[in-house]
Amino acid sequence: MTFLKINNLSVDYQMRKETVHAAKNVNIEVNKGEILGLVGESGSGKSTVGNAIINLIDEPGKVSSGSVILGDLNIHENSESIVKYRGNKIGLIFQDPQTSLNPILTVGEQLIETIQTHLKLSKEEAKNKSINLLKEVGIKDAETRFDNYPHQFSGGMRQRVVISLALCCEPELLIADEPTTALDVSIQSQILELIKKLTKERNLAVILITHDMGVIAETADRVAVMKSGNLVEIGETKKILTKPQENYTKSLVSSVPPTNKKISRFVIVEKKNSDKKENNIKILNRWTKKGIIDQDLVEIKNLSKSFDDNFFTESSKNSVIAVNDVSFDIKEGESFGLVGESGSGKSTIAKMIVNLFKPTSGDIFFDNVCITKIKQRSELMKFRKQIQMIFQDPYSSLNGRLKVKDIIAEPITLHNPSISNIDLNNYIYDLLESVELTQKSADRYPHEFSGGQRQRISIARALATQPRLLVCDEPTSALDVSIQAQILNLLKDLQEQLNLTILFISHDLPVVRQMCDRIGVLKDGKLCEVSNTEDLFLKPDHEYTKELLRLMPKIESIYN
Repeated sequence: MTFLKINNLSVDYQMRKETVHAAKNVNIEVNKGEILGLVGESGSGKSTVGNAIINLIDEPGKVSSGSVILGDLNIHENSESIVKYRGNKIGLIFQDPQTSLNPILTVGEQLIETIQTHLKLSKEEAKNKSINLLKEVGIKDAETRFDNYPHQFSGGMRQRVVISLALCCEPELLIADEPTTALDVSIQSQILELIKKLTKERNLAVILITHDMGVIAETADRVAVMKSGNLVEIGETKKILTKPQENYTKSLVSSVPPTNKKISRFVIVEKKNSDKKENNIKILNRWTKKGIIDQDLVEIKNLSKSFDDNFFTESSKNSVIAVNDVSFDIKEGESFGLVGESGSGKSTIAKMIVNLFKPTSGDIFFDNVCITKIKQRSELMKFRKQIQMIFQDPYSSLNGRLKVKDIIAEPITLHNPSISNIDLNNYIYDLLESVELTQKSADRYPHEFSGGQRQRISIARALATQPRLLVCDEPTSALDVSIQAQILNLLKDLQEQLNLTILFISHDLPVVRQMCDRIGVLKDGKLCEVSNTEDLFLKPDHEYTKELLRLMPKIESIYN
């Protein structure tokens, strides 16, 4: 039964100098009991279509033509009715559960408020319904957790609370906008299974907006592919992913890291300028191609880190053990991966290596020198120059008030204050070229770039000090699949040409398989196993590793 009809929908944003066509004549139908995947790159119009369905297009945007019919209601002809439909007929799940929940209200208070806004129930009836909903979405001890605040839940549990809020008024349509992007593989699997289960049990019509093709393969019944506001292709999931008709769809599918084999390079069908195999690096002549050599650049010995749990309660004497007696080594020229769930200790280890955190116990050796024992700042600066970090979110890691040239110049002048302006500018231009950005980029600000371009700027800044070790903490998790492929190809090229050693941290197992020579698996701060990449994927030893691999979304599953 068709519940949602989108007919010739166009959404325009009237800017000062031009009109941006965010959606152009889009036609989509969604049936009850069906999950429709809506995919495409950032800026393709996915979220615009989702917002148009609930009439939440912000100024200066407007629906310029077409209609959205929900059951028997034409949404854009009756804007007052759609306000009642939000939460009642339509449930919403957003990407970041932390920003979807009110931090000063308990989850119970938020559920009761939403239920009583749309349903004629007493407070006691609303409370009972809320507790049952929390149980339905898999929150244990719901009666107690009902009185907890959002910060007292993990990321996966917060997303379950958001789902319970979306379902509390018995909606018939559920719009999930990137609901699992910020979650690790095991929590992602639980949330997706929950959405599939609720779709069937409640006969929901579901729109799943995502750029993760593995998630689409295992979750969606049909797929709609968007590019630059246009609906490129729509059809059954298996047909779209195995026999795509349009080049853009072929590009998206080919950009997905395979889970069943290792490839040397990601295929990018639609990139206008093909990836350069040789980047133009002039000043960076210290680097020479060596490959992996049988010599440890980094040695982690019995590393532990505890955090005192006194942030909210001064009297608390408990401590959280984030990293527990971890030991491993990274060879020079190697890509070493660290994987595990959120809270496993991956990022804590990275921050200790770059000296943002001090270990509680244990040692970190870099080129046979114990850097955890260094006291003098001048000595520590020598090692900071050789160890650089690329963060998950390039926008928050770049100073928005500085131009790109000043962002890149900062670490250069810090470590080489006597460099001339001419040499500095030439060096910056060479670095920008090495990450495939133009010299004109130097005079622009971070907000003027796309997410993928901002991550290239972050990489250029990290390379500015000519490091030997590059620590990459989820460097592509915030990017869509085709941009991710470009960044990963770039990192592969740079490592080969500059003899970089890379510590690659991610919860995306297919990406880690393509990028790393060896992998360490972390759980609850402990190292479960370390193995060569292909051995780990084909013959994992630890039960936890086997479980992670089982839960990994597999685009290849669509072929079965």
